[in-house]
Amino acid sequence: MIAIFLQTLPFFALIGLGWFAGRIKFFPPQATAYLTKFVFFFPLSAMLFQFTSTLDIESLFDPAFVAAYVLGSVVLWLVGFGVARTRGEPISLAAMEAHTGMTGNTGFLGVPMLAAILGERAVGPILMVLTSDLVIFAALITIVITGSRQGRIAVAPIALGLIKNPMIVSMGAGMIWSVLHLPMPQPLLQMVTILGAAATPGALFAIGATLATLRLTRLGPAIWLSGVKLILHPLAVAATSLLIFGVDPFAAGVMIGASALPVAGNVYMLAQHYNVGTERVSAAIFVSTAFSILTLPFVLSWVHG
Repeated sequence: MIAIFLQTLPFFALIGLGWFAGRIKFFPPQATAYLTKFVFFFPLSAMLFQFTSTLDIESLFDPAFVAAYVLGSVVLWLVGFGVARTRGEPISLAAMEAHTGMTGNTGFLGVPMLAAILGERAVGPILMVLTSDLVIFAALITIVITGSRQGRIAVAPIALGLIKNPMIVSMGAGMIWSVLHLPMPQPLLQMVTILGAAATPGALFAIGATLATLRLTRLGPAIWLSGVKLILHPLAVAATSLLIFGVDPFAAGVMIGASALPVAGNVYMLAQHYNVGTERVSAAIFVSTAFSILTLPFVLSWVHG
């Protein structure tokens, strides 16, 4: 575990550096917002395009892998939803808590960290987890909240949200490039490589700077949601991938590691958009990120040690 911890430490150190810069106002909230937007639309998209364009399509879609991840996550989603409902929370807030408990920071943290630690072989499984979160579970939370408030399901906002997401667009473009076996011109490859190299430091710094802007209230629900995300989620997908679907052990290990990531920052943006559970979501992001410094190396050493 010590070896894995030392490998993850530089990534969390960059998050800490971003938090410090944000905390002392050297990097104010407006700068953080623009950095996050830059990383989201350019370096991270370039990295995802480069990954997907060089992988064969079989590496990007394994039915057993996707089924195991989705089933384990759905079970956990239902547990989180049920627990919130037993506390008397309305459907929209219960759905937001459920979404918080199973949506990890795969894009900004998981892709650069797990690919660096576990190697290129891990890229395909990581992207399958990311795609499942972006397509299936982002649609689910939208359907539940809008349905509970409006009494009907609006398909257009879901489709528009997918089309406007640069991670979906970049992975889709990379898949098309891979399927068509298009050559990558050297100037384009160099540009994508240079731009993609900024994704890791930029994303990690942006995570830290964003954490400095979040409010640390509603700690009771936040601690529960952090425990769900960091402990129950990897256990749930471990059960479905290894015991039910018999997923390849290495790929299952990547899935479990990705499931042990802290709560994603975009969950807070979603909570703001729907004006539901913002305080507990922001606190869960902060708490889960802090505790994942210890829990993530433990999980990674368990599955790949």
